Amino acid sequence: MIKKLDIYILRKFLGTFVFAIGLISIVIIVFDISEKLDSFIKKHVPVHAIIFDYYCNFVPYLVNLFSPLFTFISVVFFTSRLAARSEIIAILSSGVSFRRLLYPYIVGSFMIASLSLYLNHVVIPNANKTRLAFENMYTRDKFMNVSKNIHKQISPGVYIYMLGFNVDMNQATKFSLEKTVGQELRYKLTAETATWDSVKKDWKLFNYYTRTIAPDGTESLVSGMYKDTVLGFYPTEFKQRVDNVQAMNYKELNEYIDKERMEGSTNLMFYEVEKDQRTAFPFATFILTFIGVSLSSRKVRGGTGLHVGIGLLIAFSFILFMQVSTTFAEGGIISPFISVWIPNLLYGVLAFFLLRTAPK
Repeated sequence: MIKKLDIYILRKFLGTFVFAIGLISIVIIVFDISEKLDSFIKKHVPVHAIIFDYYCNFVPYLVNLFSPLFTFISVVFFTSRLAARSEIIAILSSGVSFRRLLYPYIVGSFMIASLSLYLNHVVIPNANKTRLAFENMYTRDKFMNVSKNIHKQISPGVYIYMLGFNVDMNQATKFSLEKTVGQELRYKLTAETATWDSVKKDWKLFNYYTRTIAPDGTESLVSGMYKDTVLGFYPTEFKQRVDNVQAMNYKELNEYIDKERMEGSTNLMFYEVEKDQRTAFPFATFILTFIGVSLSSRKVRGGTGLHVGIGLLIAFSFILFMQVSTTFAEGGIISPFISVWIPNLLYGVLAFFLLRTAPK
């Protein structure tokens, strides 16, 4: 049953969190406006587009990004104030166990973590579609594909290679396509250039050469100066920024990862980390809440300032550790799933230890 004490603590918990996350969001938006104002004026960006297409979709991203950190800061701040006013001592002295005292904290962290999960998997991907489209149009530098020696599997047994791809001309240079059956080569196409025809929706090959190998080993060779053909891929595949995965929901991201795995993408680990972080990061809310309660429920001489200082140190160390572990995953050293859950596991052990040693 929810008691008056639970409502009292929960109101302080959520109130402090909303105030803190709202304040930092306003500060970041002000700095962001000052940084991008010249671009907005220079490109004559409509005010309604700035407000509704960009900032209205930027706020959910900010709230979700900082929610575990400010959950922790909120817990440390208001709990240390309760301890400084001897309210924690009074609560425990009245017969309420420390475990029962944790109940409103668990409810509050569950509400914030559930909101974060919903934002991660539903709201933010849809909001990022509009936000990233706005940034690509008005604030970002023009996209350039600087990749060289591009190898991809576009379908089972079909491989393409190109020296480079010009996104302005939709043109691949030193292009080749191979089709295999098992381990045997059945068809190979090479061309000096392959250019996308946006009207006919096909590719124009220049100085091409084809080699077809029959199952009995006989070969046929064809060459020419020009040819229209369909190749099974599109130029948009070479115009995508890595962070475009932020605009994909869970189902779209899984399908995209399967496609990139088939193609042998070098960014596969980054996409896997993005998918696993969407679930692992909200769970950090519970862990940081328990650590915050354990640290700040004891009345100390340094008061709130000492608690907040120690809390910030632990919170930022958690974020730093998560960044380092995901870097190892993106480098292929450990699996993405392990990398994003290791910080939760280690700091979960720390939370358990602190809860055991907290004043009862």
